[in-house]
Amino acid sequence: MHSPLTIFTLILTASTLQLLPALALTSCRTSCGSIEIHYPFGVDDGCGAPQFRGMFNCSNDLFFITPSGSYKVQHIDYDKKTMVVYDPAMSTCSILQPHHDFIMTEIQSFIIPPTPDTVFALLNCSIDSPVLNHYKNLCFNFSDHSCDELYGSCNAFRVFHLLTNSSPPCCFTGYDTVKFMSMNILDCTHYTTVVNVDNLKGIGPLDWVYGIKLSFSVPDTGSAGSVTADDGRNHYPWKFVIHLCWF
Repeated sequence: MHSPLTIFTLILTASTLQLLPALALTSCRTSCGSIEIHYPFGVDDGCGAPQFRGMFNCSNDLFFITPSGSYKVQHIDYDKKTMVVYDPAMSTCSILQPHHDFIMTEIQSFIIPPTPDTVFALLNCSIDSPVLNHYKNLCFNFSDHSCDELYGSCNAFRVFHLLTNSSPPCCFTGYDTVKFMSMNILDCTHYTTVVNVDNLKGIGPLDWVYGIKLSFSVPDTGSAGSVTADDGRNHYPWKFVIHLCWF
């Protein structure tokens, strides 16, 4: 025979366990500005996959945080698992910005790296640059575009041509190059990044999409003995053990 206190305790415990995931979900924002926030990402404590926590900040707009700065998130495609970010301090065809590097942490480089169709254009390079000598194999042609086209079409980059009365060397390369060599080592004064380069054949620099596309994977949250609440955006595993005391 069970005492009334035991029965009440069991009912209260079961009700509390059912409410915990729902209460947690209400504290996780599902959007920031115009960007929807789905799993594995989150901007609030305890939200999203642990691997991505601390990488995002919401202040009117959503920003991706790396050691080199805050990059505005322009678009997230959860089906294709890609995210496009924009560096407000990066040079583009229309504006020339001060020299700086793009730096990611080791974990970011592993779980959310730039995609192969993101090209880093290293501009105004010295003739002694390693990518023009020993590591010139790191430079490649993309969609038949050239340095002369960049320096001639873009007002921001035309200054390099005017200063030397010629087109200084440049290099189209991938993320791994700037990951392992800083701009000082590369001996190039500026860089810009372009996404979706496979679709840019015959399209001039004025119409390119400037930014950095990143690819991510969704961690597996399934595990034995866990209860998972899923609103389609964030997953929260809750592990618990019920101890029954009989009087």
